[in-house]
Amino acid sequence: MADVKWAIRGEYMESCNCDYLCPCIYTNPQGPVTYDNCYAVLVFRIDDGDFGGTRLDGCKFAFVLRSGKVMADGNWVFGVIVDEGADASRRAALARLAGGEAGGTPELIRNNLVGDFRGVEYKPIEFHVAGHNRRAAVPGLFTFEVDGVLSRNRSGEPLYIDNAGHPAGRRLALAQAKELQVHAFGLDLALAGRGNNGHFAPFSWTN
Repeated sequence: MADVKWAIRGEYMESCNCDYLCPCIYTNPQGPVTYDNCYAVLVFRIDDGDFGGTRLDGCKFAFVLRSGKVMADGNWVFGVIVDEGADASRRAALARLAGGEAGGTPELIRNNLVGDFRGVEYKPIEFHVAGHNRRAAVPGLFTFEVDGVLSRNRSGEPLYIDNAGHPAGRRLALAQAKELQVHAFGLDLALAGRGNNGHFAPFSWTN
């Protein structure tokens, strides 16, 4: 049960091993993933955040997970990485928040979808934005890079999907991955040049 009020907003990016476009996005996520399991990494940069008076601006965290054939069935393997660049009080706040112990979206994920929680690690998290390119990494644990799938209407903007049943938000930019490597929490995956799925978007959570 959450005993502290918090609110965070910022930018998120992700990649998974599903073929583009990931079936979870348009099946809410009741349909089968592309392969036997979905491996996914979601990375969040907090631009404006408060956890019971502890400011979290500039902090980052990541979710690393593996689901079965249908994500909504739960029983995920799930681990959290918190940016070690934060000071001790902010690391503690981030661990509680992202680890699902303080209410909000992370607690819903952990209580309803996670069957094997593999803990919280403290590592440096890289989060890079360049136009419609997104790249994130934790050296030795994961790295991925995605490019937005641009609309052909000459707007210069990526395609979006609206009203998505996704924890990061209802409106996601569509992207394809150049690379996805995962070697964390006992999970191992190496993909390059496959054009597998990705997304990015602003996010806003509160408890």
